Amino acid sequence: MSKLAVTLADIEQSARRIEGRILHTPLVLSSTLFERCGVPVGLKLEHHQTTGSFKLRGATNAVLSLTPEERARGIVAASTGNHGRALAHAARAEGSIATICMSRLVPDNKVSEIRRLGASVRIVGKSQDEAQIEVDRLVREDGLVMVPPFDSQAVVAGQGTLGLEIVEAMPDVATVLVPLSGGGLAAGVAAAVKGRSPTTRVIGLTMERGAAMKASLDAGRPVQVEEMASLADSLGGGIGLGNAVTFEMCRALLDDVVLLSEAEIAAGMRYAYATEREVVEGAGAVGIAALLSGRFGRLMGPVAMVLSGRNVDMDLHRRVINGGVDPLGEAAP
Repeated sequence: MSKLAVTLADIEQSARRIEGRILHTPLVLSSTLFERCGVPVGLKLEHHQTTGSFKLRGATNAVLSLTPEERARGIVAASTGNHGRALAHAARAEGSIATICMSRLVPDNKVSEIRRLGASVRIVGKSQDEAQIEVDRLVREDGLVMVPPFDSQAVVAGQGTLGLEIVEAMPDVATVLVPLSGGGLAAGVAAAVKGRSPTTRVIGLTMERGAAMKASLDAGRPVQVEEMASLADSLGGGIGLGNAVTFEMCRALLDDVVLLSEAEIAAGMRYAYATEREVVEGAGAVGIAALLSGRFGRLMGPVAMVLSGRNVDMDLHRRVINGGVDPLGEAAP
């Protein structure tokens, strides 16, 4: 663990730093998933977090790690939506102003909420990589301070506090299912969980279309992929060819990565709503989707999964729940 960019000690320090600024979300047992899987299944309700996703942990830790002079210059980031919302909230709480750069693929409901929180919004290009080019320009020309959405020690350490809470609530957890995009959440949770419980398996879950971290892990180095529309829009975007933190952490700590189809993600969203009475976005439903898919066979339990966010367009959610079509135009099962 000492060779990793973010250690258990870093995460424990972050937990103390952000105490009182984020919610300790509950981990509740699902009786219905227990019946289906034959082992206890705990749902970490991180979609109940203040800004609707886990991103508030890393954003808050990163903002609090800046000097007063850095916060006064203004903060900038690229985002697929949830990081921008969290960073806008965290910046405003500390008297700073955030500028959020997003691609045209980011849903309107996420863009409007970021504006409501007082951030300046830039819509640039058709991928997070293109939005990042605008971030780099603002840092270079206007002196803004970048808080990356995932590839940052402070952000990863903040997200890792979620893993501490999982182990505290379920000390005998054998398997943790965590959404995987750029790797900030997965790396942080895995470092925390394995730091406290070394034998626990941590499995990353992502969508089939445009899974940048999976492609990079397979290639043995960061690679670019085409960003595509997905129900799990929060999992889109690249990991950065110059990735300095999350790629190596995910390579060292994740026991497996599972890809999910759009139909499987839609089924996870429907199950979360109809059976668990929870509204989650596609990225937040991947844990349930993976269990429903049956591809694990029999998992070692107890199992904990992260319901990572709820910031879904409610018209889209309604269509998914009613068995409509997904963003790719494919009929839901």
